[in-house]
Amino acid sequence: MKFLLGYLKDYKKESILAPLFKMLEAIFELLVPLVMASVIDIGIARGDRAYIMKMCGVLILLGVIGLAFSITAQYFAARAAIYTSAAIRKDLFGKIMDLSFAGHDQAGASALVTRITNDVNQIQSGINMVLRLFLRSPFIVFGAMVMSFTVNAKAATIFLVVIPVLALVVFLIMRSTLPMYRRIQKGLEKILAAVGENLKGVRVIRAFCRQDQEKNRYEELTEDLYDRQIRAGKISALMNPVTYVVVNLGVVAVLYFAAGQVDLGIIAQGEVVALTNYMSQILVELIKLANLIVLITKAFPSVGRVQEIMEMPVDEREHKEASTADVTGPQVSFCHVDFSYPGSTEPALEDISFTADQGEMVGIIGGTGSGKSTLLHLLVHGYERTAGELLLEGRDIDSYQDTEISQKIGVVPQHATLFAGTIRSNLLMGDADATDQELWQALEAAQAAEIVRGKEGGLDAEVLSGGKNFSGGQKQRLTIARALVAKPQIVVLDDSASALDLATEAALRKALCNLPWKPTLFVVSQRSSSVLQADRILVLDDGRLMGVGTHRQLLEQNETYQEIYYSQFPREEVSNG
Repeated sequence: MKFLLGYLKDYKKESILAPLFKMLEAIFELLVPLVMASVIDIGIARGDRAYIMKMCGVLILLGVIGLAFSITAQYFAARAAIYTSAAIRKDLFGKIMDLSFAGHDQAGASALVTRITNDVNQIQSGINMVLRLFLRSPFIVFGAMVMSFTVNAKAATIFLVVIPVLALVVFLIMRSTLPMYRRIQKGLEKILAAVGENLKGVRVIRAFCRQDQEKNRYEELTEDLYDRQIRAGKISALMNPVTYVVVNLGVVAVLYFAAGQVDLGIIAQGEVVALTNYMSQILVELIKLANLIVLITKAFPSVGRVQEIMEMPVDEREHKEASTADVTGPQVSFCHVDFSYPGSTEPALEDISFTADQGEMVGIIGGTGSGKSTLLHLLVHGYERTAGELLLEGRDIDSYQDTEISQKIGVVPQHATLFAGTIRSNLLMGDADATDQELWQALEAAQAAEIVRGKEGGLDAEVLSGGKNFSGGQKQRLTIARALVAKPQIVVLDDSASALDLATEAALRKALCNLPWKPTLFVVSQRSSSVLQADRILVLDDGRLMGVGTHRQLLEQNETYQEIYYSQFPREEVSNG
């Protein structure tokens, strides 16, 4: 709760005024049965029409004042709930953006989406209802009990029995449903994860005719969630009938006791009506309180789940002070670097050592799962290495801020991603101050200029979410251009030309090698042809560096490289060439 109160403190006025006006409304509501008792015992009993009209005017006045207080309370409650949830959502989104690679891996994309949408909405609804009812309903319950004692103390003792029984019912139902709603939220996350996987992999699913299997898996998840919701709903559904039964038994007891008192002249008829009205008020408010508790049982786990993300370490990577010494050496240097993913006992990279000088082209090749992309993640300090030394321009990579690394290293990820907007807005992510001339230069180098010229609007052509209006090869070339706009000293291509034909890839490789600022190129590829011209080729296998050298050197001396190369270029073809 401290987490939530930390946000509500910015809206103290609204958080205080909302329940305060609800309490004022409740006070006027508690006066209504007394007015009705007076109408019956005085006005009707004496046939005094003037008194009846006057009391009816009082009832209308109480209703109007109560309505005004209710609307005012609703305004402040809604204001506090909306602004608090907006602040939570804003901070949560900022937190998600600041999480490291490991943080995103730990939380999972579907869980993060659920936190920022469904969970925050549950919190908003919970705050709104709590500010409106959490004090009002108990106040009405105990206020009605107190007012009943002012009417008739003996008859009011029935209230002392009814209220604890109702409180026990509410407590037992709340205790049973709270863990159920937590499991429901987890089930919802599983469904979101399944939907996300199916939407992303819909073409693969159709290619293998897996639609029926995926439908069955989705149905199993939804049926499991349905069963959990039904179980929780059945228990929650007991709230209304049980409270109705208890309160109506209380009303029967009041009427039974009061009947004899009326005959003896101890209690007036209007007082009996007032007592039954107070019992009805208790019933209505307890039903409201029961529904509020159900809502709280849904919102309370959501607060914990959002807090869990907010309390995750923003960055578990090490950051050191930058050295003031004039350090010289290779632009990139790996020295006996090891790395294991968080929670894994097996090393993803083991004893990696190599150097890369300014302007060199470094090719990285290896089978699937050999650690190629992982090595690049360490280079951009996406993860913290487990052991060894990693230097960038002679400085430990830990001494760089992320902004410095992003300025020095242009990364083209394995999966090309474009954002909704225009081609220009996507390219300017590389450098917000880039001129049109610089954008076209980057497009020419990335072999993407013709793509843009062929679009209506050119640089201002529309890009749909995820770049859905571009082919795979077009998206790859545009993402390469985006990385080149900032003129980084190091360009990292993580299998970023896999959708390009060989001719386009060769032209791209030639253009990258002839860039005027001579960046160091790191090229990860499954194709041997992509790294043949590299000054240095790293051969990875199962996280280990099996060889370093030029194409000719490795083809003569390295069995792993020979296996990869000859699997793509048969020996007969090589000898004929």
